[in-house]
Amino acid sequence: MLDKLLITGGARLDGEIRVSGAKNAALPIIAATLLTDDAVTVRNLPHLNDITTMIELLGCMGVEVMIGEDMSVEVRAGTIRNCTAPYELVKTMRASILVLGPLLAHFGEANVSLPGGCAIGSRPIDLHIRGLEAMGADIAVEDGYVKARMNGRLKGARIFFDTVTVTGTENILMAATLADGTTVIENAAKEPEVVDLANCLVAMGARIEGIGTDTLTVEGVEKLHSADYSVLPDRIEAGTYLVAAAITGGRVKLREADASILDAVLVKLREAGADIKTGDNWISLDMKGKRVKAVDITTAPYPAFPTDMQAQFTTLNAIAEGTGTVEETVFENRFMHINELERMGAHARIKGNTVVITGREQLTGAPVMATDLRASASLVLAGLVASGETLVDRIYHIDRGYECIEEKLQQLGAVIKRVAG
Repeated sequence: MLDKLLITGGARLDGEIRVSGAKNAALPIIAATLLTDDAVTVRNLPHLNDITTMIELLGCMGVEVMIGEDMSVEVRAGTIRNCTAPYELVKTMRASILVLGPLLAHFGEANVSLPGGCAIGSRPIDLHIRGLEAMGADIAVEDGYVKARMNGRLKGARIFFDTVTVTGTENILMAATLADGTTVIENAAKEPEVVDLANCLVAMGARIEGIGTDTLTVEGVEKLHSADYSVLPDRIEAGTYLVAAAITGGRVKLREADASILDAVLVKLREAGADIKTGDNWISLDMKGKRVKAVDITTAPYPAFPTDMQAQFTTLNAIAEGTGTVEETVFENRFMHINELERMGAHARIKGNTVVITGREQLTGAPVMATDLRASASLVLAGLVASGETLVDRIYHIDRGYECIEEKLQQLGAVIKRVAG
């Protein structure tokens, strides 16, 4: 039976919680350990299924992985027996495509099953394949696998992405670290998680310039070496808990949070009436009991407003004073949560890739169903401010991206519990 979350709304959140490591930085960094035979230690990993799957994936290739009790792993890829990422593991997680570049660059071959994963938008991996082919790889897609081969080292190349791709940038960046010559990646993704991967690669001995810009220049080296690296905090998790406190009129202090990568979100929370203070590794928000004000947002690649925070702000607007417009420019069909919010009494009108929401003073608890990771977070947030009980079904989506969401919300005073299906 599948778990559900039962939420009794109305509690004003108040307290302090720790932000987990970012899954979307941890996954490429775990993949990057395949670039060296030496031991690489990765710290501050979140306890999430996708992370466990990635570690299992390395294990099934014969890579030696030791898991520490503080959620760190030590990886030695030198023990690898095969270079195949099988469908059984890949189907649950798109990020498995990230082993393609490192396997090919280090071991000269990779067989990666075509990914399954979540239902938002089309994410073609042809950009990854074209980039590696430009570096001299032979790639065939057959029997549901990407089969890549290379005699000797990959060659440096100039690679231009016609659309910004986070995992594409990461795959080519990892492959380029061991290539012969210089690789220039143009129109590269600038997300903090890409920067984190680049910083980890530099700690392993890679030569990369332009980190954090849209042009990455990589001077290939013959080999990388051991490193000890801590994954950056999860900006989307941080943003989600800030919104949770804001909509309940409460306050929260987040430890291990990085305000510098959350600018676009903090600007909008201040617009909504929140009092926000930040320090080196913390962020605090205080609504002082006031009701949030509606805000207009438009999603776009970093450093603009993140698509992964869109659904949470849709909920904020649903109970805000005034009318707010949310425009989604990154993924198609990312408004699947709107129907569920309407079941709780939200006033929303969808026009193309925009939704106009008129705030109400109160939402009403209802049984609702999660459709994807961030949409499900928005339903949990709605449950916190709805009268009566809200039952959120299919929360395995939430568990893919939030470590112990009900425990963290309980620490802040929410009335929420996990119940069996």
